[in-house]
Amino acid sequence: MEVLSCLPPVLPRLQDQVEEYLLTPELLPIHSATNSRKWFPRVPEPHRLYSLCSLPASSRLEVERDPATGEITGLREVASRDAGATSKNSLSLGRAPGPPEEVVRGSTTNYPFWPGGFPEPEVDTEAVEAADIFDPENFLLSHPRLSGGMTFGKAEQVAEKDVAKEQEGQQEEGLVVNLADILNEQKIFEEEQQPAKPVGGSLSLEGLSQEDANLVQEFSIEPPPPPPRKQEFVLDTSSTTAAPVIAKNTEWAENVDINAPVDDFASRVPNPACSYPFELDTFQKQAVLHLEQQDCVFVAAHTSAGKTVVAEYAVALSLKHMTRAVYTSPIKALSNQKYRDFKIKFEDVGLLTGDIQINPKASCLIMTTEILQSMLYNGSDLIRDLEWVIFDEVHYINNAERGHVWEEVLIMLPATVSIVLLSATVPNTIEFADWIGRIKKRKIYVISTSQRPVPLEHFLYTGTGGRSKDDRFLLVDARGTFITKGYNDALAAKSDMKKSQQMQGGRHGRQHLGEKQEKNLWIGLLDHLVRRDLLPVVAFTLSKKRCDSNAQLLLSQDLTTSREKGEIHAFIRRCTDRLQGSDKKLPQVLYMRTLLLQGIGVHHSGILPILKEVVEMLFAKGLVKLLFATETFAMGVNMPARSVVFDSIRKHDGMAFRDLVPSEYIQMAGRAGRRGLDTTGTVIVLCKTEVPEMADLHRMMLGKPSKLESQFKLTYSMMLRILRVESITVEDIMKRSFSEAVQMANQSKYKEELQQTKARLANEPDFSCLVCKDMKEYYAAARDYTKQRRQVYASVMVFPGVMKAMAPGRLLLLSNGQYQQRLACLLKVDTRDQNKLTVFVLKGKAETENPSQEEVQKKELLAASHDSFEVLEDTTGHTTLEVPPSSVAAILAKILKISADKVIDNIKKRQIPRFRDDPPSQSVQDLINHMQRLNVSRGEELPHFNLLMDLGVREMGAVAQIRTLDTLRSKVRERACMECPMFQEHFEQAFVRLNLEEKAGRLTFLMSEEALQLHPEYKMRTQVLRQMGYIEQNNTVTLKGRVACEMGSHELMVTELVMENVFGESPAEVIAALLSSMVFQQRNCSDPSLTPELKKGVKQFKEVARNIGRVQKDCGLLEPVEDFVDQFNFGLTEVVYQWACGMPFNKIMELTDVQEGVTVKCIQRLDEVLKDVKNAAHIIGDPNLREKMEAASTAIKRDIVFTPSLYTQ
Repeated sequence: MEVLSCLPPVLPRLQDQVEEYLLTPELLPIHSATNSRKWFPRVPEPHRLYSLCSLPASSRLEVERDPATGEITGLREVASRDAGATSKNSLSLGRAPGPPEEVVRGSTTNYPFWPGGFPEPEVDTEAVEAADIFDPENFLLSHPRLSGGMTFGKAEQVAEKDVAKEQEGQQEEGLVVNLADILNEQKIFEEEQQPAKPVGGSLSLEGLSQEDANLVQEFSIEPPPPPPRKQEFVLDTSSTTAAPVIAKNTEWAENVDINAPVDDFASRVPNPACSYPFELDTFQKQAVLHLEQQDCVFVAAHTSAGKTVVAEYAVALSLKHMTRAVYTSPIKALSNQKYRDFKIKFEDVGLLTGDIQINPKASCLIMTTEILQSMLYNGSDLIRDLEWVIFDEVHYINNAERGHVWEEVLIMLPATVSIVLLSATVPNTIEFADWIGRIKKRKIYVISTSQRPVPLEHFLYTGTGGRSKDDRFLLVDARGTFITKGYNDALAAKSDMKKSQQMQGGRHGRQHLGEKQEKNLWIGLLDHLVRRDLLPVVAFTLSKKRCDSNAQLLLSQDLTTSREKGEIHAFIRRCTDRLQGSDKKLPQVLYMRTLLLQGIGVHHSGILPILKEVVEMLFAKGLVKLLFATETFAMGVNMPARSVVFDSIRKHDGMAFRDLVPSEYIQMAGRAGRRGLDTTGTVIVLCKTEVPEMADLHRMMLGKPSKLESQFKLTYSMMLRILRVESITVEDIMKRSFSEAVQMANQSKYKEELQQTKARLANEPDFSCLVCKDMKEYYAAARDYTKQRRQVYASVMVFPGVMKAMAPGRLLLLSNGQYQQRLACLLKVDTRDQNKLTVFVLKGKAETENPSQEEVQKKELLAASHDSFEVLEDTTGHTTLEVPPSSVAAILAKILKISADKVIDNIKKRQIPRFRDDPPSQSVQDLINHMQRLNVSRGEELPHFNLLMDLGVREMGAVAQIRTLDTLRSKVRERACMECPMFQEHFEQAFVRLNLEEKAGRLTFLMSEEALQLHPEYKMRTQVLRQMGYIEQNNTVTLKGRVACEMGSHELMVTELVMENVFGESPAEVIAALLSSMVFQQRNCSDPSLTPELKKGVKQFKEVARNIGRVQKDCGLLEPVEDFVDQFNFGLTEVVYQWACGMPFNKIMELTDVQEGVTVKCIQRLDEVLKDVKNAAHIIGDPNLREKMEAASTAIKRDIVFTPSLYTQ
């Protein structure tokens, strides 16, 4: 059998298959009859035709009215600018609503609504119109397979084409549809206009009195402008009544006279939105009248004066108008308390805070200012319905850390929102209101009162218990009069007490009382207050530690009756029943129960939130007789007491100890005096060891409160949120900040001056000289030289060699006012103020006394080209001047022998009118003779001192400044124009034009964005964002930037941690523990015991922070790298880790010395950070990190830490 040499052909060759596929397409399956003409059964569903996708209307109808009668004469179709507008592409209030889940909080991808007061965005109408015009050249007229189609063009052109076709015999009638004919057939949405019928006669002067006719002729009365046409693109933000716009050059703030009685209040407000069982004060009536007119008001009044009435009326108006009102407060605890108060008065009230959301669809929403800031930036649809925003405690704008939030919110509010500002008394209400009115283009009505409903009496208490327990001395009476006798009596009593202690062998000069002395003092004071019926009392103790220790000392005191104890016990039990398991037995809970049963309370940030609320409610009921509290208790809620005691008037402000400023003292002292119960409020200052200085007490009690000042600052979060929107720039926000209020107010003046300067410049003839071509360069060099010279001589006067040289009789070259390069003799250097020099100069009779600023500047720049002094032709006059060191142009190496004091005394004497004609004394005449001889000699042999070589200036900074001065002097002297024989005349001619050009440039700069105070920092921070990849080169926000927008704080740090996947391998508990460093701020705490995994995470955190700090440093920001790293505090890392792992609260408190209240607040704020990171994980598409954040949030949200507020239940 023969073996085959190859395998049998089981499969066809590939080549044959390709040829068959290409050469025989009829064999392909698609041509098979089995795959063609198949019938698919179809069930008719007519209702599907009814659901059409609604497209936004591209136009709307506007009514045309007769300007004289108001009668409707027709309709006009205008283009709708909001067609297709959504929260992702438009800032208009007329844009389409977003999804329901974004109604309240909004979204970081939304655009904010257009801020009120901003100029309307400019639209390139020509480009838009050009895009809408039909271009027949680019349109197809008919389908290639059809014989006819549609003709685009004018009717005349179409008719000509039709005639031509008929002549050529083309019978195509009926196949061409002329669009122009259709559009010209009739005007859509247009009614046939009928002539308006005059109603009541035409507008004329007939029938008017002569006085009325003159009035009509005096004012130019014109009909209202016609409705905007399509090309005008008017921004129709809302159908509600437009906010009143005040003329640009009017005053934006108006002070309301609260002394003017409002006798016709009932007739002017016949149907009030809210009524009260008592008659309103005058300032409250004035505020209500303006609220009824939709005006913005700023109410500044003392604590307990009744500012809340104004806020309540604004809320009532929103309920009446079926709109919304937002009430903002500076702290979360105050929001909870206001929610309870408003809930009692108004049913439809909601609460929005970082961790809770109650009834967000309510007409009145209570929230912190940060929540409103987030809603504005995120374009919350709730903003559409806002009619009123009430800012309580607006003086909190002075807070260095959070004050910028108030400014941003005020800037970003839409024009449809009216503003109510409530504040304690501040001295610059008009200035602040003018700023708000200017940026919002609305007048602000300021209603300020310094009257207290219950006047205060201020006392000094020098007692220490025992026989001195009644030593109380009146210092300021109810009329505000400072009583010096009371202060002297307090000094005498304290002095007698010290002598008595010395006789008994007590130690003298102790700065603090011992524990026993402190206890005796408080027991004696408490007995004094009880006998004088001055309870309840708030004892402001500006230290949490002293609050606790003072309360501990008084545990033996019992201030409540048996019935009151029963009420307290029952109330505490109802509140603590909310707690779980071991939380009811926490040491602080048990301790506070014991204190409260005695009628004593403690209120500070270290107390658990639920216990602080228990204390507040019991105090409001009058069951707490003595309350030790820190400064935060004085903020916001109206909880007055019979009296107030200051344990000390010194506080630590985070940097050093200082006395209370008047605004702080007034805020706390204002808690004394209950309206309707007390005739006066009693304020007592304890003098434990020494009586404070009288001047300090007077300034604190009767001094002016702190002014409202801008704390505006640039944050990366704000910058990224604004950079998302093309129509608004960060510079727009910066220029409207309170810090730029003066600059913004002067813009119109700058603009007017610039126009005038340019007009003068246009009329100024050009200067021409072949030699003086570099006159402009000389002008700039001389200006820089004179400026540098002033700086140098102002700074070198402190050096020993210069001070030694500046002896009486020293000859100087002076550059001051009209005296440029003038020889002068130094008479005196003021020992108390070395910035004041007394010099003697000669002057001529023809010299002007008050030359113009331009004349002085011209002489100064011209004198910069000379080393020698100005030679006078007439030296009959002389005078003395007091000048600063910066007016010295040179120190000469010659000193005259004179009697300086005699010269000064004689010249002063002859300035008295009756001695004016007396001849100069011999000392003065000798000095005049010396100066005249030098003038005749033209200054020969008068060398200048060299500041470096002759006067021994060696400090590096000063040496650099002097060398710069020498360089600039050389630049001035090397100019070719100085060789011109007519240099002086030519400079005087060129100076006018050069000075005008410089002035125009300065005014242009002042009107530009570069003049903003924070503009350099903005450029630096923009460079940081660009270098780290948060924005592109054209400032477009990248994915990292979008992630950073989700962060409430520390946006760069958290974003870098997320994007670098630092959390990738860590469990949820570790992530929560590490992120606690973002919210924990207390520095003096015990060191945590960290696991190896936590130590590794802390190291990674610090490395990321260090990298960010380096980038900031490289871009020019001044914050040191290590300071940026140290702001992240890991002191509570172990506690949070164990809490997330499930450890009970009483156990985690054994791991640290941080107080319970601070720990709870830290964990609550941590939950907000976890939510931010979860949202960031959603944006970048990291489901693993998102799940971890949800797990971490669930792990920490338990037990006493997240117990609901008593005010919300």
